[in-house]
This record gives sequence, structure tokens and C-alpha cells, in this order.
Amino acid sequence: MKGSIERHVDFTSEYVDSRTIDIWLPPGYSSAGNRRYPVVYMHDGQNLFHSETSFIGVDWGIDETMARLIAEGSIEAAIVVGIWNTPNRAREYMPQQPVESPAGTKVLREFVAEFGGTPLSDNYLTFIVRDVKTFVDNKYHTLPGREHTFIMGSSMGALVSLYALCEYPDIFSGAGCLSTHWPAVEAVIIGYLETALPGPGRHKLYFDYGTDTLDAPYESCQKSVDNVLHSISYESGKDWKTLKFSGAEHSERAWRDRVHLPLEFFLGAKNRD
Repeated sequence: MKGSIERHVDFTSEYVDSRTIDIWLPPGYSSAGNRRYPVVYMHDGQNLFHSETSFIGVDWGIDETMARLIAEGSIEAAIVVGIWNTPNRAREYMPQQPVESPAGTKVLREFVAEFGGTPLSDNYLTFIVRDVKTFVDNKYHTLPGREHTFIMGSSMGALVSLYALCEYPDIFSGAGCLSTHWPAVEAVIIGYLETALPGPGRHKLYFDYGTDTLDAPYESCQKSVDNVLHSISYESGKDWKTLKFSGAEHSERAWRDRVHLPLEFFLGAKNRD
């Protein structure tokens, strides 16, 4: 069994444009009685479950991967919320505070020129926290606390996942950042993280990157981010992981192959407090 997906079309909000939300429920959810589940919120929702809606015609296979890991006993059962993107994807996923800081003047100017407007990620995160999470916690059998709430994405979706953990450390306990698109924020992200990251011990960060296509230049900035984590006493393997995949490209195909790793890091019994 792969679980089930409930789709909520035209999910509206005062903060962002309406969009589709997919909710994946683990096998046995309907017969689990009062059992409650952790929740993983994921960006680019149309790429997660169905090849026909995915960007390159290959989806992440989240339903198959979750069902397999649960059946193996590798992770505890959890709900996955897939938040579809919109034509404003880049503006919603660009970390707003570091780009709009005095140090980000050049980055912001170039971003506006390319995408036709300023970042919208503060509103996007408010939408997730106030609208989507409230809806999910009210409608489904969730464990709503910070220690059971995670957020994940790839590329720009990885950036906004990291941003979410920094801006809402009391909401999210883990951020999964696959193929983080560091070039978009390389000039400003280190200074932001030095002051915005929550302290070690209560949160988990997962980073990875490949070496081909768009991932090729990511390693240098990722090492700088790793140095920041080390400097604030994050323990590698416990508070954070950074993995390199030689030869891996920047695509849903590559993320499908390794998405089990952040899921195990966040939801695996041996990794939980």
C-alpha cells in the first residue's frame, strides 16, 4: 500500500495566491483511531506524487518512499503536505530578510530585474504557518508541536525551507534542503545565518548537493554554511548532515533517489529525541 492522497484545489489565503494542496496520508491512517502523526511540509507539491504534473515528467515518489520506509520500520509513519507552487515561485521561495537587508542591495536589484518584483517569502511562510498548518492540524490527526513538524524542498525550495526554520524555530524542528540553490543568496546568506539560526540541540538541518548541471557550483557555499553550523556548536551527524553526491544532477530524478535520507534523519526512531 502507498497510502492515500487527498487534494484540496484552490486553497485560498489572504497572504498569497490560491493553489492546490496535496495531503498524503500513510497506510492505515483511516483505521488508526486516535493515533496522531508528525507532519512534513514540502514545496513544489506538484512534483512530489504524480509524474503527469511533475516538472520533468518524473516525480519524487514521496508516496512510494514513505510507504516503503514505514513498512521497513526505518521511520515512524507521518503525514506529508505537498504545497504546489505558482508563477510566483521564485519570489515566494527567495529568503526575504537577508535579501532586503542593507547587505543585499545588489542581490535585490538583480532579483527584481529578473523576476519582476521583490521577494514574497515572508507572506508565503505566514501562509504555511497560519493557513496551511492550521487547516492540516484541524482536519487531520497530527502531532502539531514543533518537535513533530518538518519542512523540506529542493533548489529554491531548499532555501525557503532553511529560511522557515530560522524565522519560525518554534514551529519547525527540521529543514530538509536538497540541492540548495546557494548562488541566489551567496552574497548575503552567511551573515544572515550567523545571527538567525537557532541554537543546537532542538533542531535538525539536512543539506545535500550533486556535482553536475545546476548543482555544480554549490559545494563552495555549502562548505561556508557548514562552517557556520560548526561555529555555533551544531554537531555533524546529530544536529545536521551535509552529503555530497558525485555525478548527481539538479532534478527531480536525482532527489527521488535520495529523499529517503532526510526522511530517515528526521523521522527515524534512532534519530529522534
